[in-house]
Amino acid sequence: MSKKFYILNAIIALSLIGCTLAPKYSRPQSPVANNWPAGQAYKTLESTNHPFAQDLNWQEFYQDPRLQNLIRIALENSRDLKLAALNVELARSVYGIQRNTLFPALNLAASGVKQRNSADLTRPGEPRTTEQYSVSFGLFSWEIDFFGRIRSLKDKALQEYLATEQARRSAQLLLVSSVANTYLALAADRENLMLAQKTFETQKEFLYLVQKQFDIGVATELELRQAQTILDTARKNIAFYTQLVAQDENALNLLVGTNVPPEILPSDFRSVVPPREISPGLSSDVLLRRPDVLQAEHMLKAANADIGAARAAFFPRISLTSAIGTASTDLEGLFKSGTGTWNFAPQLVMPIFDLRTWSALKYSKVQRQLILTQYEKSIQNAFREVADALALCGTIDDQLSAQESLVSALEDTCRLAKARYEKGIDSYLPLLDAQRSLYAAQQALVSVRLAKFESRIRLYVALGGGWNNANDKSM
Repeated sequence: MSKKFYILNAIIALSLIGCTLAPKYSRPQSPVANNWPAGQAYKTLESTNHPFAQDLNWQEFYQDPRLQNLIRIALENSRDLKLAALNVELARSVYGIQRNTLFPALNLAASGVKQRNSADLTRPGEPRTTEQYSVSFGLFSWEIDFFGRIRSLKDKALQEYLATEQARRSAQLLLVSSVANTYLALAADRENLMLAQKTFETQKEFLYLVQKQFDIGVATELELRQAQTILDTARKNIAFYTQLVAQDENALNLLVGTNVPPEILPSDFRSVVPPREISPGLSSDVLLRRPDVLQAEHMLKAANADIGAARAAFFPRISLTSAIGTASTDLEGLFKSGTGTWNFAPQLVMPIFDLRTWSALKYSKVQRQLILTQYEKSIQNAFREVADALALCGTIDDQLSAQESLVSALEDTCRLAKARYEKGIDSYLPLLDAQRSLYAAQQALVSVRLAKFESRIRLYVALGGGWNNANDKSM
């Protein structure tokens, strides 16, 4: 008995350390330049005073306390994240099932049969009613993985599980950035709403002045109607931005997964604490650590393991069924001396002619090439996203400076035009143009300020921000 036990242990050990026919994996060469693009648009590369994106978790990058509260609520309540987490658990279970196939499954089986036979089928002197009872303990149809088929399938399941984990991290990164962008959009729309309301009140007073001048014959009806246009435009924008603010709040409620408390919403854009400035570093190798790129690489490793399983299908499959137990025609005598039983039934199946195995091997190789192409494409897309974000970050300050200067100049122009109109030096037309231009420039200034903050978020996400922070449990 002990000798058979040692033999069985030896077979298990050999099956666990057997060979594998999967190709040796090596990371493909990156299909993009090693360095970020250079030129006038990429001024941020010249700065080395900012921290790297990979060194900042989201709490350090998003500095606004109210936004941090929103993100925490979203991470706790988001249904999208819950679905991603459940997918991870599902893949982990599949991996556990496939991994445990390597080990034999021990079973305990007990049976009892009592039957009455036909008199024609019963020999003289034999009872027509018979009983049989048995208890056995052993393993049933355990495949001994000498050629690594099961190990390759186990490795494939492991890589698919790791890919779902990276997909969860991608979903979390997208959720956090979406909450931040919607929060900033709400702040910008509330700023524009306040600007429209202020413009409406100012133009309402000015229209009253023009109306009085019209009543005494100083202003013309054309000037009165022209003054009315700015007022109506501001009134229309009040309704429009009121709508946008409500839609932004609805979007935040959906992203966060619950109704957002009003006290943690931004009152206007000027009250928002901007995200931190970051540096991309000098090498594009950082892209290889982005969650979506890592997900694609894990799928490539899974395809690599699938080739090993397809190759192993050309070799014999060896399975083993073995059991030890006791059997008796009497339930009370089941464990008495002389009732012991055992069986040992190895089986070998050797494929001789099966064209499906060749097709399966070809399929696995083509599948690997397809996933390799997707992996390379994901790196190229990531490189472009970073390059585009760097171009925006490198030029947005110049845009903002120019827009602020334009607003300042138009404010002076509007003030001077108003003074000249009130003194009767000019007609209302120069003042009308100045008012329209100033209002449009003020709206554009809010948009440029929003774009500046969004460009930092865009760069942070494009670099996979937060992936290298081991102390951040939520990222």
